[in-house]
Amino acid sequence: MKRIILLFAGGLSALSIIITAIMIHFAAYWKFTDRLKKEAAIDLEYARTGVELAGIEYLHSLTPHPHRLTLIDTDGTVLFDNSKDLREMENHLERPEVQEAIASGEGEGMRYSGTGKEQTWYHSARLKNGKILRIAVTTHTALASALNMIPISICIIIAVFILNIIIATFITKRIVLPVNRINPEKPEENEVYEEFSPLLRRLKEQQDVITSQMEAMRNRQMEFQAITDNMREGLLLLDREGAVLSFNKSAHALLGSNYDKHHKNNNPPFHIFTLYREDSFKKAVEEAIAGHSAEAVIKVKKHLIRLMANPVPDSDKSSGEILGAVLLLLDVTEKKERENLRREFSANVSHELKTPLTSISGYSEIIASGLAKPGDCRKFGAQIYEETQRLITLINNILQLSHLDEGGGAGLQFEKVSVRKIADAAINRIIDRARERNISISLSGDNGEIKGVPGVLEEIIFNLLENSVKYNYDGGKITILIRKSEKELSLSVADSGIGIPEEEQERIFERFYRADKSRGKTPGTGLGLSIVKRGALLHNAKIKLESKEKAGTTITVFFPL
Repeated sequence: MKRIILLFAGGLSALSIIITAIMIHFAAYWKFTDRLKKEAAIDLEYARTGVELAGIEYLHSLTPHPHRLTLIDTDGTVLFDNSKDLREMENHLERPEVQEAIASGEGEGMRYSGTGKEQTWYHSARLKNGKILRIAVTTHTALASALNMIPISICIIIAVFILNIIIATFITKRIVLPVNRINPEKPEENEVYEEFSPLLRRLKEQQDVITSQMEAMRNRQMEFQAITDNMREGLLLLDREGAVLSFNKSAHALLGSNYDKHHKNNNPPFHIFTLYREDSFKKAVEEAIAGHSAEAVIKVKKHLIRLMANPVPDSDKSSGEILGAVLLLLDVTEKKERENLRREFSANVSHELKTPLTSISGYSEIIASGLAKPGDCRKFGAQIYEETQRLITLINNILQLSHLDEGGGAGLQFEKVSVRKIADAAINRIIDRARERNISISLSGDNGEIKGVPGVLEEIIFNLLENSVKYNYDGGKITILIRKSEKELSLSVADSGIGIPEEEQERIFERFYRADKSRGKTPGTGLGLSIVKRGALLHNAKIKLESKEKAGTTITVFFPL
């Protein structure tokens, strides 16, 4: 704006100065010429009077004279001239000013020099004796005068132009200053020229529209961010170069990267391969950016992550341009583990069912074929009954686990119960088997009231006691201790049994897993500790295992209050 004002002011000033200078020059020139003519006419009148009174001698007395004086006889012969030699002068009878003076008493004429730079004005008057007295005034032409004034005029024009630029600069600053001080955030509060009022009103209206749109965009962005940040799935948006435009916390957690680091340094956006560079991951991302959907399963530390990469085409489908890609990450570790667990569970169930069923089938076949002696039938019947009880126990345990797995025990009634009373009930169930091996069981500690499912809690304690009896030495002991703090209640079952090797301790809560390596050496289904684990999860409890081979085992369950 300043530049335009300065150029306009400077150009207008220069044009004004030039036009003004020309007009002043020509006005002054014509004024000067007119004055010169009047002075010459007066001089001519004085000279004519002198000649008529004193004759030609008067003209000689006027030499030198500022103007050319010429006396012309009635026949055109030049009688006197104060500027030229009479011998060189031609007859002047035909001169226009002379003819006009002869005819009317006075005459005027104008003639230019051969170069056109000078002009001579002639004024003639007829004397009483008929002779003609003429005065001639020679001056520069208007154009020549103007050309002579050009250097001076240029200096004046430059000086005035510079002065105008300085003044225009100062005025421009004063004009522009209020405009520069306009606050676009609050256009209605600005004090500026009245001519800007419509513009400020439009700015205010436009600002209101933009503010409303920005607010709506912020709300949508916050909603989108809130949704994506609370997703378990990882979400990343990429541009066509592979730069990450948007991401959520789950994406970084699943890829094992630092969310806070990239969240703070996301300007400019970082490249997707700075998060993860595994080949199948890179291949899937590159295919999505190229316009093809792709999937891959990648392993990040101990987790299996399923990647689904889809291209984002331009809204103008006819262009076929790909703007970027959307990456969705799903943690399928648990799903894979469940699949593996189901396969292992089926194999284990088949094995556990096959052993007693084979025994039952064999004993039944011997009895049915009549090969068994009468005294052995009783023995075989007892074996069939024992294997049948084993099957029933196995099936009950499987059903109990299934019930806990399906919906986490949905439909079970939680109530305020005494853990000590439930422990007493569990002890009564196992006490006979413990006495058979001379194993003592002691219970001590707090009354232990918590909110839980009585049946599940009893199964947790019973299975812990059952394992302590099975894997204890004859004459051993089992100690149950209940402790209560402000935040949790702990139930510890410690035995003096054979213990668990350190390398086996991570797996003992798996279904059908036995640390003794032999399914037939110690009776049981291998599901007891799995039931304990599922029951603890139902109550949001944590399990702690402490065991040393041949030095006993302590399992503690921590119930939150």
